[in-house]
Amino acid sequence: MAQGLDVPYFRPPAPEPRLEPHGLLGFLMAIRRNPLTTWTVRHFEERVLTGEGALGRMTVVNDPAIIRHILLDNVANYRKDDLQLRVLAPGLGRGLLTAEGDEWKLQRRTIAPLFTPRTVAGFFPAMVESANRLVQRWQRRSEGRVIDASLEMTRITLDVLERTIFTQGVSWDPDALGRAITRYFDGLGRIDPLDIFGMPAWIPRVGRWRARPAIRFFDEVVGELITSRKALLASGADAPRDLLTLLLEAADPETGRGLSDLEVRANIVTFIGAGHETTANALSWSLYLLSQDERARARIEHEVDEVLGDGAFAPEHVERLVYTRAVLEEAMRLYPPAPFLSRAAIADDRIGDLLIPGGSVVTIAPYVLHRHRTLWDEPDAFRPERFLPEERGRIDRFAYLPFGAGPRVCIGMSFAIQEAIVVLATIVRAVRLDLDPAHVVSPMHRITLRPEGGLPMRLSHRRGERAGSEAP
Repeated sequence: MAQGLDVPYFRPPAPEPRLEPHGLLGFLMAIRRNPLTTWTVRHFEERVLTGEGALGRMTVVNDPAIIRHILLDNVANYRKDDLQLRVLAPGLGRGLLTAEGDEWKLQRRTIAPLFTPRTVAGFFPAMVESANRLVQRWQRRSEGRVIDASLEMTRITLDVLERTIFTQGVSWDPDALGRAITRYFDGLGRIDPLDIFGMPAWIPRVGRWRARPAIRFFDEVVGELITSRKALLASGADAPRDLLTLLLEAADPETGRGLSDLEVRANIVTFIGAGHETTANALSWSLYLLSQDERARARIEHEVDEVLGDGAFAPEHVERLVYTRAVLEEAMRLYPPAPFLSRAAIADDRIGDLLIPGGSVVTIAPYVLHRHRTLWDEPDAFRPERFLPEERGRIDRFAYLPFGAGPRVCIGMSFAIQEAIVVLATIVRAVRLDLDPAHVVSPMHRITLRPEGGLPMRLSHRRGERAGSEAP
């Protein structure tokens, strides 16, 4: 879509907000099919909405000051609510994403040193190598070849994880791991009415039954990795200084306690599942948005060509790719990795005139917050410029939550951003991707936000090899 100064910005697809809320049956059906379809116009226009529903008393908050109070100032009064834990814990175990209280604090203190700027910077070469391998494979494909960009982004982010979390490799086909992750999110991501109404865990859930093969697969892969690495460490041989080794050797700086095998397993599964998913989806949506906006695509290509040229990708280039980062941040605004957060109030809390009763649920939905009409100019438009340095200061810290905020902000945020910038810039330098015109793009909420049905896109080469042979 070519754009001049007088041409409107591209408005990517999203479910039309409802004028009125669903009834109970309609809500249960919609939240299982695609929770994005349950939001109403009022959610995108009002800062606070409170009422009784299928989930009990719920307060939906879109006010940055109140969000700050909940996620930061009075965070001790708010825990992850039972519905989130019922959905996530069966697959992820009790890792950072699902642990609470002292258990979470110990894990956070223990794992935090693994994501210092120095450690994340040390992963840069592995990220560049993965990105280069991806585009080299694409450059061996014929002009106009259709690829599923969403699947390809899953592959490369898993490749990065293999080079950083378990650098000795795994005995499993990475595509099999990608398929397991897809089955996991598609199964457990469908919210079951039994979970909404708090039915006992022993009652079978269709989603959990569908996700069981994926959960077993994760158990086998991660269990094998932990066992083999512990044996290597016990033998005294040199072990790679990757995240797996760091997790096994990590110790709480206050107590000296290390992580149990179950805690190591839970956090590796979290990094593989939730961690990979954040970056893969941000990249997928960025590639799609650029394919629909020639103005933005020309600008990012100019920046990448100017910064990277024909030379090697160096660490100092990351900070200079300001528009590239803005594209990624705008993609995560429109399609946030975690579109829905919720907390249960432990005790009554008052924030100005707002009373939040103890035991009630507070919902902070980044998907709604990021498109709220009182917080954003042209909220439904793809406009990366809003994240450039000259405009970024106008965005309230608690109006933009792609990685959460407060003590529970995503621990891998800097890892994910560095990886996404490296991969996106490497792709843009080498190829162009254009959406198959026959494909209709639609966001699907399955714990994260994925493009439903993938992203079939046509390759065209910008630079590099043009070998005629086909790559698998």
